[in-house]
Amino acid sequence: VDPLINLFDTFLGGEGKFMKRPFVEIGGCPIVSPLRFGKDNAEVMVRMAELGLTIGVCTAPQAGTTAPASLAGSLVQAFAETLACLCVVNIINPGSYCDFEMWPFVSDLRTGAFTGGSGEQALVMAATAQMCNHYGLISSIACGMTDAKTMDAQAGYEKAITTTAAMLAGSNFVSAYPGALGSLMGWSFEGAIIDNDMFGNIQRLVRGIEVNDETLSYEVIKNVVYGDGHYLKHPQTIKLMETEFLYPNLADRRTTQEWEDGGKETIFDLAHKKLGEMMKDHYPEYISQTIDKKIRESFPIKLDHKDMKNGNSRW
Repeated sequence: VDPLINLFDTFLGGEGKFMKRPFVEIGGCPIVSPLRFGKDNAEVMVRMAELGLTIGVCTAPQAGTTAPASLAGSLVQAFAETLACLCVVNIINPGSYCDFEMWPFVSDLRTGAFTGGSGEQALVMAATAQMCNHYGLISSIACGMTDAKTMDAQAGYEKAITTTAAMLAGSNFVSAYPGALGSLMGWSFEGAIIDNDMFGNIQRLVRGIEVNDETLSYEVIKNVVYGDGHYLKHPQTIKLMETEFLYPNLADRRTTQEWEDGGKETIFDLAHKKLGEMMKDHYPEYISQTIDKKIRESFPIKLDHKDMKNGNSRW
């Protein structure tokens, strides 16, 4: 923890700056399921509590391997483990801010392996959000995972069901894993771009439908029925075009003929093209050369600064 604080102080320009304006949460998985503390991450949790900083305490038992196979039992154990961490934090520093990151995971009992894209995974994460809301806890849940090894139809439907369930359940924070593949063992640049489109649509779903006298549109319907017979050029349609509807950055809404004429590109093809454009021109400059030099003097960074510039990658 303390070396990280030194790093953040360097970012901000001087010793003690981070403690005056902490901008990150540091945490980990203090529990080795079932119901045991793990030394290294528990020490991180304790040090964060001593400093009075925001802590993320994550527990991740897997149903059928490190937690009961019954989903209800898995939730009970995960809640007890996360609550134990919360108790430790508040014994050390009463009133400390702590994210209740109760993440019950699921095993494929045919192999014992973790499965992040299952319907059961969506279900237990949604249940976690509801439990935390019931008890008034600041919650974080995981979603957007898939067991697929590439950005195919399996990846799409698994990411969609886990993310939709998690967001509709009302968690305070949603860790969505954009681009993650292979049960969190792989990652795709193109996948992150595709997932960004998906997240936007799910956020629109969560926003819901605004219902009032204006949106119920009685007068609009009457005017159209006795007028042009369609709503395309009605003032309400123009007014709501950019607020009521979301237009994806990537998803293909062209006609079939336009798609065929354009080369029959898949969503992965479109994402790969977008990725090339982004990586060719984009290089973030968040810190000065002076700060970059100080960080490199203090930490074993292997990648030279010049090698991180545009033109040094496969794009």
